[in-house]
Amino acid sequence: MAGVGSVLPAAVLFRGRELLVLDQRLLPFQERYIALKTARAVAGALSRLQIRGAPWIGVAAGYGLALEAQRLKDRHLVSGLKRAGEVLIAARPTAVNLSWAVKQIMELVEQSSLKPQALRRAIVRKARAMEREERQRSLTIVRNGARVVPAAARILTICNTGALAGPGMGTALGVILQAHLEGKRPLVYVCETRPLLQGARLTVWELMKAGVGFKLIVDSAAASVIEHCDLVLVGADRIARNGDTANKVGTKMLAVLARDAQKPFYVVAPSSTFDRQIETGAEIIIEERAGDEVRRCRNCRIAPAGAPVLNPAFDITPAGYITGFITEAGMTRPPFSSGIRRQLYSVEAKTRSITTGGRT
Repeated sequence: MAGVGSVLPAAVLFRGRELLVLDQRLLPFQERYIALKTARAVAGALSRLQIRGAPWIGVAAGYGLALEAQRLKDRHLVSGLKRAGEVLIAARPTAVNLSWAVKQIMELVEQSSLKPQALRRAIVRKARAMEREERQRSLTIVRNGARVVPAAARILTICNTGALAGPGMGTALGVILQAHLEGKRPLVYVCETRPLLQGARLTVWELMKAGVGFKLIVDSAAASVIEHCDLVLVGADRIARNGDTANKVGTKMLAVLARDAQKPFYVVAPSSTFDRQIETGAEIIIEERAGDEVRRCRNCRIAPAGAPVLNPAFDITPAGYITGFITEAGMTRPPFSSGIRRQLYSVEAKTRSITTGGRT
């Protein structure tokens, strides 16, 4: 992370009894941390997008349960954690990392014979381990991804997928930053990413701090810009077993354009973003957000008050539009149903080997 992490403030900091979160709603104009002390407060921050990005969403949920475990009385510990898990999962229904993290903590709670204080310590250890693991996944992913980036590449991306979105260097933007560190000097076309301008506010902020060349574009310019690009890199919030991918709304548009222009379209994500429980994207719940996110731009109204709004936060990119998935296991190419299965098995086998000291 040298050369990148040194210029970016930490998005999330766990301090035992509180979780410090860099409020991403205020960026790039103000760098301010908020202190969260309960799982409900963490859920609220997730819903308000003060914390965002699939990997950080999962890690924050783990820390939210760690906070709750320390706050609850012994007699309410298990029941209170179950309620807190439900509140957290409801905060962002599309991002699978959220339910993935809650499930890991709750499995520890339900299977444990530990006394309350020992269980609290175990939950904190597990939450910290989840962050370490996501950080290591990210650093492996970005090295894998940088291999597909040619020198002086022109790259199109959407939303924010860097260190603000996940521990380490993030995902798709992390690949770009790694390529920059390797001397490849990429030029990034950054979709502003309506309605909340996460590309304009967050990705541009990260690229400027890291010294990476870029041009900010309006989302509707992508059809023209794609002709001048070498590849498209995007992140993901949930990936089905067949490769259908949910990501920030507008991602499907880029995939369709890339296919028409015969440009590679890569999804960059950790194994924690693959949902083993669903076969296709038709099973993914798409979060719909408040209409004022479209009617307003920060404090400025840009549409008549009360104008009806459809505001899905995500769309589903069909697997057939995706060139490959870049994960900590390397590159997965079509056919995805079998490729994803092999990739996840490889990741799980490696994890078991590490946790058992090489005994599988």
